[in-house]
Amino acid sequence: MTHASANETVDADPHAEGQAHPIRLYLVCWGFLFVLSVASYMVDYAQLQGLLRWGLILIFMVLKAGLIVAVFMHMAWERLALVYAILLPPLAAIVFMGIMIAESGYTLDARETHFSAPE
Repeated sequence: MTHASANETVDADPHAEGQAHPIRLYLVCWGFLFVLSVASYMVDYAQLQGLLRWGLILIFMVLKAGLIVAVFMHMAWERLALVYAILLPPLAAIVFMGIMIAESGYTLDARETHFSAPE
């Protein structure tokens, strides 16, 4: 029976660890980011106003952030538990902000009723 000596290595290539993604994936992602950025600037160029303007800007912002997180931060290839650990807290914060916005009218009315000076 022979034993491997301490000087022998298991892998001949020391840089063989990890996972390599094709460069085409990153180029396509950069292309989509460029298109989304141009679309975001076109919202200003077209001089859109009001909720349409802010809605489009926020949609483009979320799409760009999602692409960056998925591809460049490698979240698309992570375990589901890690994805949930990263994405659920911001989603919960958004839900809580929505609840606060929905309740803000009631709170304002209650303050105006109970804390206003007598007429």
